[in-house]
Amino acid sequence: MSASDSKPLYAENPAWNDVTPIPQHDEQSNPMAPILYTQEYKDAVDYFRGIVRTGEKSARVLELTEHIIHLNPAHYSVWQYRYDTLIAMNADLKAELLLMDGIATTHMKTYQVWHHRRLLIQQLKTPIPELAFIAGILEIDTKNYHTWAYRQWLLAHFNDDVMWAGELPYVEEMLIYDVRNNSAWHHRFFVVWASGVRTGDGNRQDTLRRELNFVKSKISLAPNNDAAWNYLRGILNHTSTPFSLLRDFIVPYTVPQSSSSPPSYVLDLESPLPSEGSDLPCAAALEFLAEIHEEDKHEESIKNAVLLYKQLASEQDKIRKSYWEHRAREALKLVETNV
Repeated sequence: MSASDSKPLYAENPAWNDVTPIPQHDEQSNPMAPILYTQEYKDAVDYFRGIVRTGEKSARVLELTEHIIHLNPAHYSVWQYRYDTLIAMNADLKAELLLMDGIATTHMKTYQVWHHRRLLIQQLKTPIPELAFIAGILEIDTKNYHTWAYRQWLLAHFNDDVMWAGELPYVEEMLIYDVRNNSAWHHRFFVVWASGVRTGDGNRQDTLRRELNFVKSKISLAPNNDAAWNYLRGILNHTSTPFSLLRDFIVPYTVPQSSSSPPSYVLDLESPLPSEGSDLPCAAALEFLAEIHEEDKHEESIKNAVLLYKQLASEQDKIRKSYWEHRAREALKLVETNV
């Protein structure tokens, strides 16, 4: 709420004369680092404390809490008391949801906004229209954590096949728009692997094959995209699939792309090559290949892994030099263990 929209102080409003405001600090206290609230905010919150003390739940309480929310949308106590008041008054929750549309758009990064919306939808039991609302918010900020988390809660809580059916096409649209959208990749993992088996995905081997082909095609498009490599790692770990099965796919991403090499005219969906002009070697691919060598557990393979970690430390990922040197030391311990 802007300064021009400021309301008259409650202390000056005769309609609030029956409420005793409660200040944050009494006159005798001497806080070390008091927060310099505006007079408008102090006044409103003092009257809110007075309301809480008496337990009043009324239309004017809704006005007061809305006022405070505009001043401080993260005030969780105000949100909770507002919800309790709505329920106690048997208020129109559809009207409340409509009001929340504007607040969520303005304060989309505030957790309390989405929690309040969750409480409303649990009462209204109208989840399907929410997907379109969420999509609108994600058009503004495609990686907003709270919005994605709310979408996942909505899907899991209501577990409606109609809602689930559109999720893979939706997340694919998001990845076409931005293949590096880590939030969209995370949502894909949630939909396919972390929330049960969707209709048509009963054969998990077929699902795994589909997802491997999908993520490899996206890696081919943008090899230095950590979000896609993390998705690949996630599905391999989730399905207990050995990394070594992807060696043929990974190796071309671990060496420089030679301009003198003749282009391949054979499209291999199982092992698509890096797109032309890619910045190679790719750090994520080098890490994968090192871990494949470690899986092998033979001394020579582990030494190859150490060389790759040292390459990462000195060339491809210098900013994490200490981490890769640590990985090299840990790999060498495997050699000592096997002796």
